[in-house]
Amino acid sequence: MFKAKLSDRQTQVRFARFLVVGATAYGVQLATMKLFLFWLGTNPAFTLAFLCSTTTHYALNRFWALPSVRADRWRQFREYVLTVMISFAINFWVFHLCLDAFGLSRLWATALAVPPSTVVVFLLLNYRVFKARAT
Repeated sequence: MFKAKLSDRQTQVRFARFLVVGATAYGVQLATMKLFLFWLGTNPAFTLAFLCSTTTHYALNRFWALPSVRADRWRQFREYVLTVMISFAINFWVFHLCLDAFGLSRLWATALAVPPSTVVVFLLLNYRVFKARAT
């Protein structure tokens, strides 16, 4: 599954772009979380903010950061959705850990929930979902 090395130049470029996309999606999640908290409770606001962030994340990764050689678009999309579900589970668990166990604010808990899943998501997206061309 993970045939390429993390030290490969192509992987490093893809990772750098992935981080730019992640920072953009992270900003979308924080901004929409703050917005949704005006009208919604904590869990619905977190979930909708995550969905806004994920939509941004998918589009930017698919077409810029991690261009793919795969032709099976629907299967690729389903794999992306599975990756998102894994990411959501990690994010939601860390969000509630920060919120409930550490007493952080909802925005700080949202901010700290994203980084733990970043490595897992990159590995799944780079080496499986949006597989790169072989160099």
